[in-house]
Amino acid sequence: MSLTDTIKKTLVPIHREGYPFIAGFFVGSLLLGLIWEPLFWIGLVFTVWCIYFFRDPERYTPIDDRLVIAPADGTISAVGPAYPPKELGLEGEMLRISIFMDVFSCHINRSPVKGRISLIEYRPGRFLNADLDKASEENERNGLVIETGHGPVGVVQIAGLVARRIVCWAQPPAEIQAGERFGLIRFGSRVDVYLPEGARPRVAVGQTSVGGETIIAEFGSSAPAPLVRVS
Repeated sequence: MSLTDTIKKTLVPIHREGYPFIAGFFVGSLLLGLIWEPLFWIGLVFTVWCIYFFRDPERYTPIDDRLVIAPADGTISAVGPAYPPKELGLEGEMLRISIFMDVFSCHINRSPVKGRISLIEYRPGRFLNADLDKASEENERNGLVIETGHGPVGVVQIAGLVARRIVCWAQPPAEIQAGERFGLIRFGSRVDVYLPEGARPRVAVGQTSVGGETIIAEFGSSAPAPLVRVS
């Protein structure tokens, strides 16, 4: 790897949504430093964390309409049948794959599939720990329905214990590509993907996902869900 490549991988771009927060953390550090100098350094650590939180790295997304790509960085927290939120208008049980993002994850959300956004619905709610299963129904959330050649796919941004703001830039009836950025959730959260019949999971609970790169499911395959071992 060349020195130029190393620098590019180290200096990850920061999304513009983070600029006000980074500035606020830095100004707060300066003000705290006027009270007591060690507080400035503590505040500076939080400023660096804020910069890290809003990183927006490039991702290399596989181009294949049969593949479902992870919509976020994080840990796979659930894989199995579940009913999607009623506001999405999706009928019956679907395969749900949930990704939990902690406060150190990259929080840019990306489309898991290529298709047309037919619906976006926001619902206010609670701020339970996003890793809990009931967070899918009770927490504040924003849902998208993406029409694909394999059927409608639901994508739900769920606020968490710390998160207080869901951001979605997409608007129906726009076309969207797999891996394309569509929003973010500030400070800890979860994304659920609801897949129609014919989708087979390619991840298991506990695995780490990379948004825009990790293949989490596949259409048209007869292969069973993968088994994993901890090593």
